Amino acid sequence: MPNRIRELRKKKRITQLQLSIELGVTQETISAYEHGKHLPSLAALIKMSEIFHTSMDYIMGLSPTEQQDNPGSYAIDEQRDYLLRCYRRLGTKNKARLVSYAEGLLDSQKD
Repeated sequence: MPNRIRELRKKKRITQLQLSIELGVTQETISAYEHGKHLPSLAALIKMSEIFHTSMDYIMGLSPTEQQDNPGSYAIDEQRDYLLRCYRRLGTKNKARLVSYAEGLLDSQKD
């Protein structure tokens, strides 16, 4: 299923260049996201979720509803369950990326 980045960007009436500046990436990267040639990073997805006021699942074409899910407002158990649901929906390669990212976050807390 294709992502909805281009659709959301056009709905918001912003250019690829404007979105690239907001995300701190090149215009070419935005084009690659929109054409499915590259996947956005977690940080880029979080920022797009804020810009477009919708969930990351909706942006990536994984959810049919545009409603934003706000896991920050969940209780601890709900946050854990939300993260687990997200993890289970990822492919093998992205699961490994997510684990690596989480390990990097843990390492950064040691400082």
